[in-house]
Amino acid sequence: MTLPRGRPLTLIAAAIVVVNGFFPAVWILLTSLKTEAELVSKPITWWPRGPTLANYVQAFTDQPLLRYLGNSLAVAVLSTILSLLVASLAAYAIARLNLRRRQLILTCIVASSMFPLVTLLVPIFQTMRSLGLLNTYTALVLPYTVLNLPVCTLVLVSFFQSIPRDLENAAMIDGCTRLGALWRVVVPLAAPGVFTAGILAFVNAWDEFLLALSLNASASMRTLPVGITLYQGEFTFPWPIISAALVVAIVPVAVLIAVFQERVVGGLTQGGLKG
Repeated sequence: MTLPRGRPLTLIAAAIVVVNGFFPAVWILLTSLKTEAELVSKPITWWPRGPTLANYVQAFTDQPLLRYLGNSLAVAVLSTILSLLVASLAAYAIARLNLRRRQLILTCIVASSMFPLVTLLVPIFQTMRSLGLLNTYTALVLPYTVLNLPVCTLVLVSFFQSIPRDLENAAMIDGCTRLGALWRVVVPLAAPGVFTAGILAFVNAWDEFLLALSLNASASMRTLPVGITLYQGEFTFPWPIISAALVVAIVPVAVLIAVFQERVVGGLTQGGLKG
């Protein structure tokens, strides 16, 4: 059997991406503009007969959606910054220092990212409860940072290895410390990798549900994924309102990826090509 090459293969790949990624988001958007009656009517309508923003108004009035949005934004931003800070130091040490058993360290980093989150839930909960950190931003920022470290570190190691050592040596000859060379020379040159790692960490923290549900049960500390589940009742599922809340949750991530699209694509491509 001969596999298609060139343009046909590209079209097939593009179709798969559209169906799996773009179509569900469009369907959620269209559902958010429909009324409950239109949604359950037959035959199914693809485009809303009378588009309405009432679902968005009700989404913000039924639940404190702005508070949930602010909590998610605070947790995601803080954990992303902390993840990049720690991952940059770890990646620089692996890429530049003559560490013994370097390959073993990389293997352990990869292995640590393979643990299912549900197996870590009870230890994390017990730790946060003993420290008195439940229902605080810290209860989510610290676990999210730890969970994001493996992928951020691996992405940055690949980029740091591609930067010539001569540039750091020149900076240190001019009076920079090793840490100064890292922050002033290496990190700026590895900007595509830093943006890629940052967006991956941000999206992971933004979408996380299990820890947010377990560690921040207080109504004032709920994040967006947890808050969206509260719109459904015991026997009712107001899909138009839930879809409106989902659109609100999708927009910040979509805007972030759109703004930094070139850097993210370049970062993923370069990171994948380097050995």
